[in-house]
Amino acid sequence: LNISRVPVREALRLLESQGIVVNEPYKGIRLMPLTKSRVAQVLEVRLALELIAVRRIVEQQKHRDADSVKRLERCIDEMRLMAIRKDSYGLALADVAFHRALCNMSGNEFLQTLWEGVARQLTIVIGLSTLDKPMRDIVDEHRALLAAILTGSLAKIQTVLGEHIRDQNSDVDLNKIISERGKIAGTAK
Repeated sequence: LNISRVPVREALRLLESQGIVVNEPYKGIRLMPLTKSRVAQVLEVRLALELIAVRRIVEQQKHRDADSVKRLERCIDEMRLMAIRKDSYGLALADVAFHRALCNMSGNEFLQTLWEGVARQLTIVIGLSTLDKPMRDIVDEHRALLAAILTGSLAKIQTVLGEHIRDQNSDVDLNKIISERGKIAGTAK
């Protein structure tokens, strides 16, 4: 690739600081293992942050702001397009963009910074979950979430957001997906 070792090493250090890879002595650098427990912990933190965001959105009446709502709608449109194309990675990026926009609407910069740390790991988890969960269901969940946000009912938003985040990977067998993808990659050599 005509890349020296220094920028590769720096990139791997950055990925390690973000929790994407782990440096194991005498084994090298590997992707962080995706266990059910780890995914549950990431989703627990994500839910807490996004609940704070939606509380602020409702308190500040930002759910009535046309530009903010249009940003969320564009993210859903992008998810729908990616679902039609069967582009798991594109859908994962659009999904993360929706939730990023939600956090940005809160106006809390510290919350946004914390959420970005979680989002790096979410893209991988969401991308893998789209390989096992119907993409259309993911798009529909975001439509339901936007509808709840538009009501301004904090209780309704919290319920829909909680179900969306908790249920996102409840039926997804990440280990099976990783194993199957590994076999496919192994046969492609």
